[in-house]
Amino acid sequence: MRKYLRELDWTTILIALLLCAVGLVMIYSARRAQGDGILFVRKQAVAMGIGVVAMFFIAYFPVQTWQRWTKWFYVMNILLLVYVDYFGKITKGSQRWIPLPGGFHFQPSEAAKVLVILTLAAWLAGREEKLRDRWTVLKSLLYIGVPVILIFKQPDLGTSLVVMAIWFGMMMLAGANLKHLGMVLLAGLVAFTALWHLNVLEDYQKNRLVAFLNPQRDPRGSGYHILQARIAVGSGQVFGKGLFHGTQNLLLFIPEQHTDFIFTVVAEETGFMGSVALLSAYALLLWRLSRLILQAHRLYPRLIAAGVTTFFAYHIIVNTGMVIGILPVVGVWLPFVSFGGTAVITCFLALGFMQAIHRQQYEVMF
Repeated sequence: MRKYLRELDWTTILIALLLCAVGLVMIYSARRAQGDGILFVRKQAVAMGIGVVAMFFIAYFPVQTWQRWTKWFYVMNILLLVYVDYFGKITKGSQRWIPLPGGFHFQPSEAAKVLVILTLAAWLAGREEKLRDRWTVLKSLLYIGVPVILIFKQPDLGTSLVVMAIWFGMMMLAGANLKHLGMVLLAGLVAFTALWHLNVLEDYQKNRLVAFLNPQRDPRGSGYHILQARIAVGSGQVFGKGLFHGTQNLLLFIPEQHTDFIFTVVAEETGFMGSVALLSAYALLLWRLSRLILQAHRLYPRLIAAGVTTFFAYHIIVNTGMVIGILPVVGVWLPFVSFGGTAVITCFLALGFMQAIHRQQYEVMF
């Protein structure tokens, strides 16, 4: 056991736990005015505890152990997404959650992110000699296409884009031809345009994108979130208004502030300095994770490291970008900080596989 604990990357673990602590404070602040702050903090703390235990469990086994289960992971991923598509709980027009005892909910599309990383890494590692072939790129798209379509149907455009970003990051690291990847991006743009004109996208999804370009066009409707978020971020100034004293927060101007827009609470109550401190912690986390991409000696763990790093980087960049108004609102949460049981467990699962890779490299070095 001592050997196992010594081989873990405690710096990364402590960063994650620090972010969790920040998240609990901000979640309480975001829900305090509604009188259920303690309830939400308790739910999040339980999920964090489950996630930490899962992380240590996964890290205990060599990363190659999970490669043997690739086919079962893929099947499990599809079955969960199909199940929620037919039997999931519908909330605010989306069918994404499976109810659990104790008032908890499980969101298969979040777990799908980690399962896609594991299965795609194994699939690509088995085709190491053909990674620059255009047919390998197309087949890899088909491989992740099923879960992406099932997630998109929920509807959940944000998570679909996360999975596609993970695919792109892993293909880049795998050494796929950049010309082929560029053609995929172009085809994706054409497909998105077609989905828009064929009215496949939901109205609220279209409105979010239009509002991003001109939020003043509908300040009380589709542009409301963006404008109120800007006010919250700007009003924090340098040092913020103080914990639990954010007026945008207390007066409930920003809907669902404890989830996708938790960064507005950070910016309003701790100001520019607090926001920079949080982003610095994220930068350190991404640096620690990206080092494993270079240190891994085999393709399979290297691809997992690339997928996990892309997963965290995409969430951090897109979430903060949409809050400050430089990216459209697509429903992407902030890792370890936003409220969401499945989300925080998914983050710790991803860290568990990174810890397994770190332990493997530690043994090689020492």
